[in-house]
Amino acid sequence: MSTMAVMSILDDLAMTVGFQGFVPRSLTFLSQVRQENSKEWFDAHRAEYETTLLEPFRALVDELGIAMLAIDDLFEIRPAIGKTLSRIHRDTRFSHDKSRYRSNMWLTFKRYRKDWTDAPTYFFELYPDGWRFGLGYYSASRDTMTLFRQTMRDNPERFLKVASCLGTTFDVEGERYKRPLIKDQPEALARWYNCKSFAAIANRTDMGTAFSGELVTTLTQGFMQLAPLYHYLMHIEAMKRAAL
Repeated sequence: MSTMAVMSILDDLAMTVGFQGFVPRSLTFLSQVRQENSKEWFDAHRAEYETTLLEPFRALVDELGIAMLAIDDLFEIRPAIGKTLSRIHRDTRFSHDKSRYRSNMWLTFKRYRKDWTDAPTYFFELYPDGWRFGLGYYSASRDTMTLFRQTMRDNPERFLKVASCLGTTFDVEGERYKRPLIKDQPEALARWYNCKSFAAIANRTDMGTAFSGELVTTLTQGFMQLAPLYHYLMHIEAMKRAAL
């Protein structure tokens, strides 16, 4: 039996019990999606998509579910596409990018849609060159960001204490205003205050972690670490609703 055949069998066995990690073929498949991106190619490789991506993603959501409910017991934790898992098919109706399929896949933990509008969302994303995870506020409306800034101004010390939960693990990313909204603001506040939207993100390229069950521990610890920020942002969401 060839070395490639043995590796293929081991890859398949690794995904039969719980989440044991992604496999090299997971990244290979995403790379091929990026290159091929046709219905004919995807239809011919649908089984590979299901075994190397969809099944381990579902297992990963299952493994993380209990820990995420400890952060917020209203989180959606069903391991299904459209619930916690992204679709690989792209909606190209309103996009300049007409590629049919995504070359990345992600999971999210957020409240049931009827219970949130632009509340923060936990995520893990896998792409051909690496992976990342964190807490995103991508869908925050202008009104929400205005209230976020007001809350920072009212008690900057409290916010900085909450923001310290990022430690050295996470960075703040997001589109920012070209000109500072407040002149001479301390950098520790300005890097948040001037964001149009933001996310606390850890970018990783150590695939050994992603290829093992250790990923569950890494994500659980990271998500728990960000819990103070999540609850701070959810308090802002509650304030916004109370004002309606």
